[in-house]
Order: sequence, then C-alpha cells, then structure tokens
Amino acid sequence: MTFLWLIVVLAIGFAVYVRVAPSDLAKWHKEPQVAHNSDNENSVRRLVMSGRDGLARFHQVAVGTPRTTVLAGSVDEGMVTYVTRSKLLAYPDYTTAYQDGDMLKVYGRSRFGRKDFGVNANRVEAWIDAL
Repeated sequence: MTFLWLIVVLAIGFAVYVRVAPSDLAKWHKEPQVAHNSDNENSVRRLVMSGRDGLARFHQVAVGTPRTTVLAGSVDEGMVTYVTRSKLLAYPDYTTAYQDGDMLKVYGRSRFGRKDFGVNANRVEAWIDAL
C-alpha cells in the first residue's frame, strides 16, 4: 500500500512540475535551424515561402489558438516563440517562428517526452494552412 501512495505522490508531483516549471529562454527562444522540412519523433521543422508579412500572419493564427501564449519575442523583432499547453495535463510544446526575408522558418517541439504522436506537426501544419 505504501508503494501505491508513493506512485500517486510522484505522479501528482510531476503533474505540478509540468505546469509550473519555468521556461529557459536561452534554450527555447533562439533562431530555428531549418534547412528543409522535417518531422522527428517529438519535433517538426518547416520552411514556408510566406512573403515578408508571413510572421505577422502566422502570429495572428498562433495567438488565436486555445492555450497558446507568447513566451518571448515579437513580430517587430522578427522572431516569436509560443507555448501551447495540452488540454488535460498542460504539457508545454514550444513553437518558434522566424522571418528570414520571404521565408518563414518554423520549429515546433515538445519539452517533455521522446515522442509527441504528431501533435507538433499537426499544430504547425494547421497554423501554416491558416496563412
């Protein structure tokens, strides 16, 4: 019985940590290194020919998404990093968008876990499609 309580306490502790852990800007808010489109187990990279206003349009779509906030940056700076939290456990995913001339570089990735089951790719694709 003690072991079961230990498991419950650890699970609750992890759930609280996921919700309140600070985000290290030096790690999450940096120019995405995107040379081509790619999908990994817990991330997605996209290059989009968006025109010079691509980041501004992308920003409007991103901030209109439920549970999504700006972590750092701005459209005027040319780079914005967003945090989107899952509905149930509030797991954070980070998406950085960088305007590079007429190209928009987008990098979405999970903070926790090794596999995101396509969540980041689906979100980033939906945001790009909404442009």
